[in-house]
Amino acid sequence: MDDSDFLQRAVARGIVSEAQAAALAALRREGGPASSDLADEDERVRFVTGFSDIFVTIGILLVLGTTASLASVRLGPSAGSALVAGLAWGLAELFSRRRRMALPSIVLLAAFVGAAFMAVGSAISLDLRFWSVVTGRTAATEAGMLAQIWAALAAGALAASHYRRFRVPITVAAGVAILVVGAFGLLDAVRPDWGGAGRSGLAAALGLAVFALAMRFDLSDPGRVTRRTDIAFWLHLLAAPLIVHPVLGLIQAGGTGPATASLVLALVWVLALVALVTDRRAILVSGLVYASVALGTLIREAGFANGALPYSLLVLGLFVLALSIAWKDLRRLTLRALPPSLAARLPHPIGAR
Repeated sequence: MDDSDFLQRAVARGIVSEAQAAALAALRREGGPASSDLADEDERVRFVTGFSDIFVTIGILLVLGTTASLASVRLGPSAGSALVAGLAWGLAELFSRRRRMALPSIVLLAAFVGAAFMAVGSAISLDLRFWSVVTGRTAATEAGMLAQIWAALAAGALAASHYRRFRVPITVAAGVAILVVGAFGLLDAVRPDWGGAGRSGLAAALGLAVFALAMRFDLSDPGRVTRRTDIAFWLHLLAAPLIVHPVLGLIQAGGTGPATASLVLALVWVLALVALVTDRRAILVSGLVYASVALGTLIREAGFANGALPYSLLVLGLFVLALSIAWKDLRRLTLRALPPSLAARLPHPIGAR
């Protein structure tokens, strides 16, 4: 077990606080060459602590899936979803709070928030549609939009309660994702005629806001040894598609010629630079699909129409492998190009001095 895992487990068991763990990590990094592994370690994702996580997750999926199927038929969608949410909370008491199992905690959190959203949304939608039939004041479609807004607010509040109880890092991103859904529902209710450009603009703006929140957690834990780094990872994973897909999608919607493909590839290079600066690869991964399409366009224009797909995938694969192999060296060069005061605050500030 390395230093990072050791400190994470110590924080999870309440032996030390997150602030103490960060201080210990900083002291360890000052220890000389032997401490370089912690500073140079790659971005880490904690999904499983052992095969028992996978085994328990299979059981959870079977129980929750069967319960949802039976309860929706016998109790209706609202009560059935509420039952699944309650069951997910109860199982989290054992597998999240007591046993601290990573993958089961993620699945239970997703099931709880999703079921809570469905339960509240179904109940409100049914009430509003009944009211529209009786009074004729609210159209059924508007009732659905209002249900989406209130369900998002309720599910977001329940996600906050879940985090206070179980401290599962993905909960923050799940709550923010639900609020993003609510924001789209609100705009649909206020401006039902807004087009695809408006939706893309809102998605990109919300993505930038989520990215800023993720960086706030990242900058508060540059050694990446506390729970905050896991919270930041999931927020980056949410922010990446919200930012990348609307922007690159709008660019490609304007045409598929060489000029558009070149612009897409230029933006992918910018995403790679952002990934190097933040030491987070999620935003770059979200742009790889668009990069492959752009590469295929350029390869066809170069006269290799029959082999556009395999050649583009080959080039993209070589790019990813080269970036992975040279990641630390490229990051050192990138950080040295930044102001020293900023570079020193970034996660894993290797080579910043």
